[in-house]
Amino acid sequence: MADTPSNEPRLAPVAPSSRPVSEALLNDKWDRAISSAVVRGSLGLSFGVVFSVLLFKRRRWPALVGLGFGLGRAYEEADVAFKNGPKRSGTNGMRLVRS
Repeated sequence: MADTPSNEPRLAPVAPSSRPVSEALLNDKWDRAISSAVVRGSLGLSFGVVFSVLLFKRRRWPALVGLGFGLGRAYEEADVAFKNGPKRSGTNGMRLVRS
């Protein structure tokens, strides 16, 4: 059976990605940082607009403050991700220190 030709076309093997692993990790971090900035910024802006309409007689500053809080939180989260790398913690919440 193995010697008989089959009608199925042979597929060429897929070449592995030419990107190094570190570049892929960096791209993932950038993707998370940008998506977090968009989500948190829009949530902060929407909360600011709601508070502006309900409490502050439709002023502009509560919306801008909410946007700033959201973008600031996203920046802080991305900064930690870029500087520290993956989180290393034990099962009980204690940080593991290698000696």
